[in-house]
Amino acid sequence: MSRKIHTYPDKILTQKARPVEKIDDYIIDLSRDMARLMYEHRGIGLAAPQVGESLRVVTVDLSGPDNQEDLFTYINPEIIASEDETTTEEGCLSVAGYQTRVCRARKVKVRALNLQGEEVIHEGEDLWAVCLQHEIDHLNGILFIDHISRLKRAMYDKKVKKWLENKKE
Repeated sequence: MSRKIHTYPDKILTQKARPVEKIDDYIIDLSRDMARLMYEHRGIGLAAPQVGESLRVVTVDLSGPDNQEDLFTYINPEIIASEDETTTEEGCLSVAGYQTRVCRARKVKVRALNLQGEEVIHEGEDLWAVCLQHEIDHLNGILFIDHISRLKRAMYDKKVKKWLENKKE
């Protein structure tokens, strides 16, 4: 199946994704497509809604598209613990051309299933924690721009509206 990255203001990005009921060939193919697109677009994380699938699936590889050494797929991930705070610069493959500072937990513990259907609990901090929170937000219909001030958001929305109008011409 040919998938693409969906961008804001696509409605699927603001909807809560459905839990995965069964890890089958469809989910495995979806995770492969997600990893391929994530690497092609030079990302380190991608959530299923970003490729048009309302399912609770996330792929992450902090080694990046050049190394591709640490790919992990999380099925139905949930944050079960978090602590401390950090503010970091974030961007998003679905929010083209915009980066801003976002405050998130510095450490998180995540429970999920892997592609074999086994429960895993991973703990991490710094970039890993920020990335997982960002991707899990996608599963809940939340974009990183939902974390910014109303003024910054209004400015961004105006920029997107103008870009979409120019694209139609």
